[in-house]
Amino acid sequence: MSFQTPLTINEVIAKIHTKKYLLPSIQREFVWDTNQIIMLFDSLMRDYPINAFLFWEVGKENLNEFMFYEFLRDYHQMKNYHNEKADLKGNESIIAVLDGQQRLTSLYIGLKGSYAYKLSYKRWDNPNAYPVRKLYLNLLQRSEDSECEYEFNFLTPEEANQNDNTHYWFMVGNILDMKSLSDVMKYWSKNIVYGNHSSEQCDFANETLSKLYEVIHVSPTICYYLEDSAELDKVLNIFIRVNSGGTTLSYSDLLLSFATAQWDKLDARKVIYDFVDEINEMGDGFNITKDFVLKSCLVLCDFDDISFKVDNFNRTNMLKIQDEWENITKAIRSAVALVASFGFNRENITSNNLFIPIAYYLKQIGLPDNFDSSSSTLTERIKIKKWFICSLLKRVFSFMPDGALKPIREIIRSHSMDRHFPLNEIKERFKGTNRSLIFTDDDISNLLWAKYGQGITVVIMSVLYPWADMKNHFHIDHMYPKSKFTHKQLKKHGLTDEEIEFALKNYNYLGNLQLLEAIPNIEKSNCDFDTWLHSTIPMESLQDYKLKHLIPTDMDLTYTNFQKFLSEREDLIVDKLKQELM
Repeated sequence: MSFQTPLTINEVIAKIHTKKYLLPSIQREFVWDTNQIIMLFDSLMRDYPINAFLFWEVGKENLNEFMFYEFLRDYHQMKNYHNEKADLKGNESIIAVLDGQQRLTSLYIGLKGSYAYKLSYKRWDNPNAYPVRKLYLNLLQRSEDSECEYEFNFLTPEEANQNDNTHYWFMVGNILDMKSLSDVMKYWSKNIVYGNHSSEQCDFANETLSKLYEVIHVSPTICYYLEDSAELDKVLNIFIRVNSGGTTLSYSDLLLSFATAQWDKLDARKVIYDFVDEINEMGDGFNITKDFVLKSCLVLCDFDDISFKVDNFNRTNMLKIQDEWENITKAIRSAVALVASFGFNRENITSNNLFIPIAYYLKQIGLPDNFDSSSSTLTERIKIKKWFICSLLKRVFSFMPDGALKPIREIIRSHSMDRHFPLNEIKERFKGTNRSLIFTDDDISNLLWAKYGQGITVVIMSVLYPWADMKNHFHIDHMYPKSKFTHKQLKKHGLTDEEIEFALKNYNYLGNLQLLEAIPNIEKSNCDFDTWLHSTIPMESLQDYKLKHLIPTDMDLTYTNFQKFLSEREDLIVDKLKQELM
């Protein structure tokens, strides 16, 4: 990117008028009001800097990949406030404005265009409420506004003709027709000098009109940098860095802008936002983002490069995504429904990328209906759940997700004909790497440090309780009730200071937690564990209950035995985790 020889305003206006300068779809629409335009022209007349501009020279190879728009020429608050798409037929290259759209549009409107805003006392649906106005400059006196030196105003033709002793309204755009200072002098002598004006007013008019000519035709006011890179991702990041108008746009906002411009059958922004809202309301709620949807599109459409950068959201790819949109959304929707049926939600999923391989698998096998509940898919659901849990616990997608997504996609694709989810093949592919799904003894032991309230604890519980239908509302319950773990309460139960210290440090860990349905958990409340167990569970079912909840048998479950209970139960938990995960 290099600094270029500055241009005059007249030169830039001519390039906008002949559509040599255009706007990329990442630009927001024109939002300046008439006061901001007036302040801009006043700043120019006072030789105030208006900051540098950033232009992008777009070569022929990128013209058809992204959408470009014309500058807004005649702003109308009700009928004309959107930029029109530019017709690029016959163009070898264009100059796209990355930074400076508001200022350049304002200059064009002030010099060649018009601005129609609503009169405050008329109804919005009244077409007469929006009179067309052009920018005028009073040549007879300075502005009475303390913020401005020159009196610019947007006026209708009728208002501009109401000149008096202190007002002579000059239509600013007429300065473009004056090709030299002699043209300025001719206008001045004909319209001001021979009128009924004082010498001071004539002098002011001469100075003001000459200054306007200099600002528009002579002064190299438009200082700009020119970026000529064909690397679109670089250009997009430059835009993000320099964009300072209002709320800074995020990378995905800008990618979505590209998508919006390139789809010709669907409104990309609307359908993506609506889809995100729909998915996040499924089950107990998720935290899907538009970034995730765009990323999923790259994977599910089998693009070779799935990295999240603008080069991959070119026109060719976006049109393919548009054609595949119905299948993409059905695949993601089915994947989320399946994960919700496992009992997961936004609170315990550490990476939304976990949904993508599942969605890809479902798309590869033809998007069957009711996959999350059909008896014919039970075996595959069990394998998918195991892959999901192992990937979640091992944090396979916690860094550089493409390193996992691409190989998994390839494995699923190569086994799609047999319609089976290739769990073993995926495990074998990552064996011995930092994305391994194989659990070691140390991996299992580390899971014991999961605590009450952590998302990972719910995940581990789904492994320890494979028989539990997690779609139902289960609570994670302290077997020995949390409320009893105070120094005073434990002392009353006969624990020594050393035993109390141990209990207070460890009662929140996995060894003291079980899964209970909502109502039994509420009924249990703060009841001591041994009392609740023998009063709630029938004697003939007690042994079975202990086996299901991994409770040591033949053990005194009073508080004085808490440390022994925790140790023996953790051993049972480790055995169960090894059985399910190794």
